[in-house]
Amino acid sequence: MGQGKSTDVTVKEVSVSFEPVPFRAPLKFGGRVVSSSWMINATVTVETQSGKHGTGHGSMPVGNVWAWPSTVEPPETEKAMLAYAKAVGELFESYPGYGHPLEIEFEVSAEYEHLAKKIPQKLGLPEPIPHLAQLVCASPIDAAVHDAFGRMLKLNSFNTLSREFCSSDLSHFLDEQFAGEYLDRYTLREPVPVLPLYHLVGALDPLTEADVTDRPNDKLPVTLEEWIHADSLTHLKIKLAGDQLEWDIERVLAIDRVASETQAARQCSQWFYSCDFNEKCDSAEYVVEFLRRIQQSNPAAFDRIQYIEQPTSRHLDAANAPDMHAAAAIKPVVIDEALTSYEALLKSRELGYSGIALKACKGQSESLLMAAAAQKFGMFLCVQDLTCPGAAFLHSCSLAARIPGVAAIEGNARQYCPAANQKWARKLPAVFTVRNGMIDTSRLAGPGLGFQ
Repeated sequence: MGQGKSTDVTVKEVSVSFEPVPFRAPLKFGGRVVSSSWMINATVTVETQSGKHGTGHGSMPVGNVWAWPSTVEPPETEKAMLAYAKAVGELFESYPGYGHPLEIEFEVSAEYEHLAKKIPQKLGLPEPIPHLAQLVCASPIDAAVHDAFGRMLKLNSFNTLSREFCSSDLSHFLDEQFAGEYLDRYTLREPVPVLPLYHLVGALDPLTEADVTDRPNDKLPVTLEEWIHADSLTHLKIKLAGDQLEWDIERVLAIDRVASETQAARQCSQWFYSCDFNEKCDSAEYVVEFLRRIQQSNPAAFDRIQYIEQPTSRHLDAANAPDMHAAAAIKPVVIDEALTSYEALLKSRELGYSGIALKACKGQSESLLMAAAAQKFGMFLCVQDLTCPGAAFLHSCSLAARIPGVAAIEGNARQYCPAANQKWARKLPAVFTVRNGMIDTSRLAGPGLGFQ
């Protein structure tokens, strides 16, 4: 690290707790179904050498089915990830040095891999915790450190990323292309006032009343046409199978039929889709054929596709990792599950990926660094969700609102686990209320991560 700053902090105390999150409707993606989750909540106190201190909070769903696909049963991976989150909290608490939150996370994360082997061994599991799952478990603690640092300084955390506060430039975390640069170059000093919301259309989600088999006993919309009318939606994220080409094509065309009819009734002329294959495609040719067939069947639906998300395996280093240049020449192709490090981002560019999906669940520090790299390389940027309710959704919104060029923010907890939003929605209703397909992010400008 560079020479220290008077604002450098050490982590004095970390508290990690867990909170159950029931779902109102199941969410299917990548051939897997999720019907409940746990929140990892972290509270962190930091202190300068002069005794100035601040306390911050972070929150994130455990997301084990997404972060750790395995032959190990989900209850076991969930148990291991919760234990790992506790252990990461202890790592942060025992870190002896002082620094900026970016520097602290960078140093502490050197121990993540060792811990990822140790905990499954204790639990009798046959494999280590994968890197993506490690990031998810650590993310609420990393967020809480950034939040505490900002609150201590009475500044928004996104305004504590310059040379004034951080001793190490970006070359310390990335490479020499970033020498002399700091994250204030790649972030905004104020949040953008509004962001379009990407609404998720899961593989099990009903499009019309005829598709409804079980209507929850609440007043929320259920069908796609109801959701479009309720929130004046303009951005739809479509979950696809990835290994059933005809089904995938028909699903997009069916969604477009419903959307076109519903949007015409509300006199909306422009809306967008993203297509998420959750790694299930076996080749880039599948994606090219999918896009060709959509364009052939319905040119307007093809034009509405804004980007393609992680169509093939997250394992970019595999000998048979598909080359994405042909698909990316048609539409932006972004990595999501594969984006776990700067090295992975560089590898994805070699393979032809043209964009990245930022997620708060991979950590505030990691997300900021990847956002900087993507901007330098001219890549497509979006911010996505891990069915993040409450404070986790607010954190995701803060991130999206401070990164230049972000196309939209995904937020699907309001669909699948809305009860977990209620406490925070009372405090910041404008962020949780979708109007004209947008959420209001202008108020996420307070100390720390921007909300209290």
